[in-house]
Amino acid sequence: MRRFPWARAPDVRIRGVAIEDTFAEAFGMRAARVIITARDPRWAAEAAREMTGFATSVIACKVEAGIERELSGSETPDGRPGVSVLLFTMDADSLAKRLIERIGQTVLTCVTTACFDGLPNADDRMPVGRSLRVFGDGFQGSKVIGGERYWRIPVMEGEFLVQETFGRVKGVGGGNFLILGESDDAALDAAEGAVDAMRGMPGVVLPFPGGIVRSGSKVGAKRYAGMIATTNDAFAPTVRAVTASSLPDGVNAALEIVLDGVDAPSIAAAMRAGIDAACRPGVHSISAGNYGGKLGPYHFHLRQIMDGSAAA
Repeated sequence: MRRFPWARAPDVRIRGVAIEDTFAEAFGMRAARVIITARDPRWAAEAAREMTGFATSVIACKVEAGIERELSGSETPDGRPGVSVLLFTMDADSLAKRLIERIGQTVLTCVTTACFDGLPNADDRMPVGRSLRVFGDGFQGSKVIGGERYWRIPVMEGEFLVQETFGRVKGVGGGNFLILGESDDAALDAAEGAVDAMRGMPGVVLPFPGGIVRSGSKVGAKRYAGMIATTNDAFAPTVRAVTASSLPDGVNAALEIVLDGVDAPSIAAAMRAGIDAACRPGVHSISAGNYGGKLGPYHFHLRQIMDGSAAA
């Protein structure tokens, strides 16, 4: 059917919650998957939590990271329980540096752990274990198994096992959607439901605390030169009277969900699950953050995602 330029897009709602006719704009990143194993799930989780600390945004953290999912012994290289972690940076070189830093400081130091590459089919390789081996001060040893070299680094508990190289692939950062609530409680309840629905989905992590962002940002600043990012005042309810607000009437709180993924389909699938879970009483609408298509090449159109026709 031909649509005349003055015709309004049809209203789209899920359980009474409006899905705005907009898109989330995401950008390219470099990604790695690290498999951490340990004697039991407790210590694998401890190492993973430490490894993904202070990794919410590349704006100040240099890396974005999160726990992808827990792994059973049947899913890990050494048959022990484990955790899969995804890490993202803006360029290839810095990703290798961040992996060496974080594995060396948070996994090597954690009791009973071992560390493996989670992207074995990636052609682009980083010399992570090869760099970490020097901590062994010449007492380290290596063994080739199935064409892959593993380093055995002596520590006071015994040995730390780490794979020599880790894969690096092109990923996607900055997938997002906004939950516009009638109250802060309603927005948070919906955001928690969205996070629960997305947790453990393959290929995606939510890098911010609890998967939820209250301090969404805009690029640059209106008053302070040199700031890379400042508060997204268009969605801040307390300043709606003194700024160009994007909040509809009746909306008194907004929360953002940010996603990083190994590819665009993984982000789209997670957004679909999260948005559906967020559509509940007290939520006015679901929106998304973009910069008119100028920030990145990945555009996740909310309505297309929800009707299954999205093609990022």
